[in-house]
Amino acid sequence: MYSYIKGIIVDMRQDHIVVDNQGIGYLIYVSNPYQFQRGKETLVYVYQQVKEDGIALFGFLTLEEKDLFLKLILVKGIGCKTAIGILATGDVQAIISAIESKNISYLRKIPGIGLKAAQQIVLDLQGKFDVQISPMLMTSVEFDEAIEVLIALGYKKQDVDRVMNTLVHETLDTNGYVKKALGLLVKL
Repeated sequence: MYSYIKGIIVDMRQDHIVVDNQGIGYLIYVSNPYQFQRGKETLVYVYQQVKEDGIALFGFLTLEEKDLFLKLILVKGIGCKTAIGILATGDVQAIISAIESKNISYLRKIPGIGLKAAQQIVLDLQGKFDVQISPMLMTSVEFDEAIEVLIALGYKKQDVDRVMNTLVHETLDTNGYVKKALGLLVKL
């Protein structure tokens, strides 16, 4: 089992990188190959998947990414390719916060994750992370819907985010969030 591979990035493709370590090129599947620099020596944390039809390496820039990946592949129905896809859609902290706050709507926005998979991720992983959750990331479905409504009404995303950040500690329905936010937006 490998923990990491340190070498020079010699190739980057849509779903993987190739790391040259002492003349051996390791093909490593990653969530975002463009976060690496071609020609630069890099330490890549890896997970080795061994299946009957082959061996694959999955790579991460940080231990936090790797830890989240390892937790995700323990969820029923989530394999390595799906887990690496989840990591490609957002930063680690946002994904963890969505899981901890039961934000099913955030998880469902990830390609390939439906309602059942999102619910299973929350069921299996909630409470398994030792992190502080940013208040802005602890949102409800109603909160997220209100943001979408305000943007659909033509307000700028940055203005909507600023106003909604002041309402993050309130528990309202979608209409309640929209009404309060509209009152604040007209004052900007």
